[in-house]
Amino acid sequence: MKSAVETLNPTRVRLTVEVPFEELKPSLDAAYKKINQQVTVPGFRKGKIPARIIDQRFGRGAVLEEAVNDALPKFYSEAVSEGELNPLGQPEVDITELKDNELLTFTAEVDIRPEITIPDYTGIEVTVEAAEVTDEDVAEAVEQLRERFASTSVVERAAAEGDVLKLDLEAKVDGEVLEDGVAEGIDYTVGSGQLLDGIDEAVTGLEAGGTATFTSTLKGGSAAGQESEVTVKVISVSARELPEADDEFAQLASEFDTFEELQADSRRRLADQKKYQQATEAQEKVLDALLELVEVPMPEKLLKDEVETRKHNLEHHQLGQLGMDLDAYLKIQDKTVEEFEDELKEQAEKGIRTQFVLDQIAKSENLTVSQEELTEHLVRRAQSSGMSPDQFAQAVVEGGQVPMLVGEVSRGKALATVVESVKVTDTNGEPVHLDDEDEEGAEAATEVVEAAEETTEADKGADKAEKAEKAENA
Repeated sequence: MKSAVETLNPTRVRLTVEVPFEELKPSLDAAYKKINQQVTVPGFRKGKIPARIIDQRFGRGAVLEEAVNDALPKFYSEAVSEGELNPLGQPEVDITELKDNELLTFTAEVDIRPEITIPDYTGIEVTVEAAEVTDEDVAEAVEQLRERFASTSVVERAAAEGDVLKLDLEAKVDGEVLEDGVAEGIDYTVGSGQLLDGIDEAVTGLEAGGTATFTSTLKGGSAAGQESEVTVKVISVSARELPEADDEFAQLASEFDTFEELQADSRRRLADQKKYQQATEAQEKVLDALLELVEVPMPEKLLKDEVETRKHNLEHHQLGQLGMDLDAYLKIQDKTVEEFEDELKEQAEKGIRTQFVLDQIAKSENLTVSQEELTEHLVRRAQSSGMSPDQFAQAVVEGGQVPMLVGEVSRGKALATVVESVKVTDTNGEPVHLDDEDEEGAEAATEVVEAAEETTEADKGADKAEKAEKAENA
């Protein structure tokens, strides 16, 4: 076999592969064997039909087609290795010549990872919010905790902000009650804004038994995104009473004996949270600044596939779970189809560029992923998916997604390395240090990378087995 590589553009090549017929013999033998097991010829036992009889009865062309389909993945993979290429996605394979007992020639066009030069990024400077915890922050946290332990009691008065109401709802569109537009006995806190726009104004001032009608854009269900006439009936009004902020409350709501200890713990938790938020902000801003510095040729087919994948995931998974279609989503978001597609393309481009740039930095810095780092990342991803680590690990292995997880950790480490090398200051002018050994910094970096990439999987298909499978299916 011999192969040649033609560069079509910085992100796409055409492989031309010539295979002497004798190299097809193993696949040809396998083709005869496979056909032998599938057909029946009178006078011959199954599996014992001579090759010449198969050629006569079913045609030599059918055998050659089976043999070529079997052989293509192997020869494509060998050509990729010879050309030292890093393919992306599925190749477009075209058999240009097939001479029986002489030669097989085929071409394969495929996107490749572009050559990227990483410039000096140590001059990057970003400013992030100071990780300060104020007395007001602590008071708000404690107040939220008191809210969680609030008690309610039915009152005979008009509903006001903060009250908990039991409601019946009925939604109509064009005068017709929706099949999924009736709900009874819903608990709702006035002012929470968790149901429909306009409901707070409608129920405020109503007593038990009172009704009101208002118009609102439905956020889910069969008529999501449409204007609806909603009738609300108040079944009961309950006032909320918060526990006193004292030692007794501290013992009820925490493991602490005194309210002062509870406050101190809230301050510590808020400090950790602010530090993590600061790390995340730093990672995001540094990543954006880094991407502005690097020229990244964009593989058009990969970009197109990525946009389609993101759109499919939104329509059939995220919106599907909300009972909403794309038209309703765009109406709620107040976006045109063109604006939505432009935004989707921009996000996909950023995801692909993030992968390419951080992969190159990881390679240049010789960054590796330890088993411990991979396990920690897997556990965190399992928690966010609502699965046990064992279940998630099994799904990852069965889906062939281990390389993807390794890539996420590797790129997170690459971003953390960059952040460690640049200047980060807070809004008070104080330097912020986030080294790649810092747990908050490393974890934040990996999460920032995941957010930027979302569904991007440009590194899928890197191993030879997957390339071969894609060639076979092309």
